[in-house]
Amino acid sequence: MRYTIKISVFIVCILLSSLGLALEKLPHKPDIQLASRYQTNIVVSDYLVSEKLDGVRARWNGHHLITRGGHIINAPIWFTDGFPKQALDGELWIARNRFDEVSAIVRRNMADEIKWKSVTFQVFDLPESSRVFSERYGLLQRIIKDSSSPFLSLIEQKKLLNKRQLHLWLDEIEAKQGEGLMLHHKQATYQHKRSKRLLKLKKVYDAEARVIAHIEGRGKYQGMLGAMLMETSSGIQFKLGSGLSDELRQNPPPIGSLVTYQYYGLTKKGKPRFASFLRVRALH
Repeated sequence: MRYTIKISVFIVCILLSSLGLALEKLPHKPDIQLASRYQTNIVVSDYLVSEKLDGVRARWNGHHLITRGGHIINAPIWFTDGFPKQALDGELWIARNRFDEVSAIVRRNMADEIKWKSVTFQVFDLPESSRVFSERYGLLQRIIKDSSSPFLSLIEQKKLLNKRQLHLWLDEIEAKQGEGLMLHHKQATYQHKRSKRLLKLKKVYDAEARVIAHIEGRGKYQGMLGAMLMETSSGIQFKLGSGLSDELRQNPPPIGSLVTYQYYGLTKKGKPRFASFLRVRALH
C-alpha cells in the first residue's frame, strides 16, 4: 500500500511537470524596498522622480523573475535572455491602465509566449548595491545599455527643481491615465523594508456610493462586517472594506446608506483603485 502511494505521487508529479507547473522549491520571499506616502515638507530637488507604473512588481535574481511574494514567474526563456547577472528591481509592464492584462499573463503556470511579447521588464533599482540611489541609477543606465534584451528597459528618472514642476508632471501623467509619481532621494541607500526616502505621490479622489449589501468578515472579523458591496450612481459595483473601524464593523451602515470614500484613480473597468471608507453621508 505504501509503495502504491509513492508511485501515485510520482505519477502526479510527472503529470504536473508536463503541464508546465513549477515543482521546484520556491526561493525565499525577497525583502523589497517599499515606498512611503509623499510628504509636503520635502525638498524636491533632493530627489530623482519617475512615473509610477501600474505593473506587476518583480525581482530578477540573476536566474529567475520572482514575485514580491517569492514565487518564480514562468516567463519564456527568450524573455530573460540577455538579462544581466545583477539583481534588478522593477515592474513587468505593458502600458498604462493595463494592469489586469499583465497580471493575468504573469499568473499563468504555462507561459503564453505570444502575450509575453507585449511585456517589458521596467527596471528602477539595484537591490543588492550598497551605493546611494543617484549612483545606482548611473550604474543601471550602463547595465541596460549593455544588455542585448529588447524586453529590458530602464524607468527614466527626472531632476525637478520644485513642487510646481512636480505637480505639473503629476497632472500630465494622470491625464494620460498614469498612476502617479515615485520620488527617490538621491542619497538614499536601498532599504529592504519600507523606506521614508522613497515616496509615492498620487492624487486622492473623493466620491459617493450607496451600500447595497453587507459581506460577512473572516478570521478576526468573523461575525462582523468584512466589507460592503457598493454601487455608484453610474451602476459600477465594488467592495469597500478598507478604513472601517471595529465599531463600524459591529454596527455597519444600513443598506441604502450613502457613503463617502476616497480612492486613487480608476481601473480599466471603471472601479475605484484602493478605495477606503471615509464617512456615512445620509440614509435614503
